[in-house]
Amino acid sequence: MTAAVLIDHLQKRYGTVEAVKDVSFQVEPGEIFGLLGPNGAGKTTTLRCLCTLATPDAGRLEVSGISVLDQPKQVRQKLGYVAQEVALDKVLTGRELLQLQAAIYHLPPAIIAERIEKSLSLLGLQDWADQKTGTYSGGLKKRLDLAAGLLHQPDVLVLDEPTVGLDIESRVVVWDFLRNLRDNGTTVLLTSHYLEEVDALADRVAIIDKGVVIAAGTPSELKDRVGGDRVTLRIREFTPIEEAENAKAMLQAMPFVQEVIINAAQGNSLNLVVTPQSEALLTIQQALKDAGLPTFGISQSRPSLDDVYLAATGQTLLDAELAAAGTRDLKAERKQNMR
Repeated sequence: MTAAVLIDHLQKRYGTVEAVKDVSFQVEPGEIFGLLGPNGAGKTTTLRCLCTLATPDAGRLEVSGISVLDQPKQVRQKLGYVAQEVALDKVLTGRELLQLQAAIYHLPPAIIAERIEKSLSLLGLQDWADQKTGTYSGGLKKRLDLAAGLLHQPDVLVLDEPTVGLDIESRVVVWDFLRNLRDNGTTVLLTSHYLEEVDALADRVAIIDKGVVIAAGTPSELKDRVGGDRVTLRIREFTPIEEAENAKAMLQAMPFVQEVIINAAQGNSLNLVVTPQSEALLTIQQALKDAGLPTFGISQSRPSLDDVYLAATGQTLLDAELAAAGTRDLKAERKQNMR
């Protein structure tokens, strides 16, 4: 079976910035595939290259067996693309915007009205169809953006951060819609830095870090590869690094503890991987108490996608987000100082 999307050794630079170093994955027809990673990991650049909005420096990209580089016009007919930033003309009504989108895709006039009504119905927009989009809430704007991306009935719907900035209710509406879309045969490729979103939606996932795919598979497969339960431990609300190091050395000596990592971004808390057993938390708490290190907070859980990211990179996804934000702030400060 021909892959719905094939990306093979994609590379893309912007000047001296290597946005995508080496990304490879494929998406099968009729599945939701998630690209997970922090801001700046290369997710959006990957999608822009796939959707013919950016030219890759190297690599092979195909949609339903059609080369993105050699036949971009045919590829655009196969794809629906919804960018992270909603770009709607606020003086148009929802219906007028969809009519404009239909004209851009050269849909036959005889089917436009029916296609628009179907799109409005699918996304529950009938009551707002004839209101100007400038009056729409963020959730309604995102739904209209999805309707526009689906109007020409693409084989593959590509979504860049589909629920960023939305409230919980709007996110649930979008999630349910994407599941129904998948169940009716449309392939969905989405990016997100929301762990719970990818975990809830994706049949398979690729985790991207610094322009490279560091892990790929079903969410269950990725979690199973990590192995062990996760324990998050705080000795104090903000633990002095000396106490954290002492606790790490003591915990590493326990036979059921597989790994201990100090998380500086979370007040020097300790993240442990432990062999699943019922008495793990009690044993850890008693050992810390005996060493004069009373427990401020402790919890145990099964592996998550964040644990997969932590195992592959040595930091959590939140750590990566904070580091990326700090780098951007530093660059902005340097740029300001040079003026």
